[in-house]
Amino acid sequence: MAGTHEHLFVRDMVREELPNEGELAYGEVEKGTSGAFALMSGWQVDPSKIHIAYSWIYEVPTPDPYVLEHTHPYDEVLIWMGNNPEDKNDLGAVSWIELEGERYTIDTTTALYIPAGMRHCPLGYIRVDRPISFIALSLNGEYVS
Repeated sequence: MAGTHEHLFVRDMVREELPNEGELAYGEVEKGTSGAFALMSGWQVDPSKIHIAYSWIYEVPTPDPYVLEHTHPYDEVLIWMGNNPEDKNDLGAVSWIELEGERYTIDTTTALYIPAGMRHCPLGYIRVDRPISFIALSLNGEYVS
């Protein structure tokens, strides 16, 4: 039985094209990644003020970098998550991202806070040893860039 609050659940993620990657950025479908799936957004759940894009990275994506430099008018958190239950910090990949033109390496399970207006990306991968989860949590009901 569906309860009174069923409208607050998203039970089926929807593939979403984001302007800084894949076909919209490069004119081609990216490889090595599932692409972004909307896990939560204002267009899925009307009162939501959060947008969550979820991806699986299973080999070095192409094109690489697969996300281009951009900014948002809201805060964002990026999460690289390994899937080794024996070692929570074992990412199983090596990624990199630029923040305001400075390059940073991500080689452990990591969360990165990006304040509104900060230039971030490109984002790329050096190696992917096994599939990882990549999550972009935007403090806005829809993705805007």
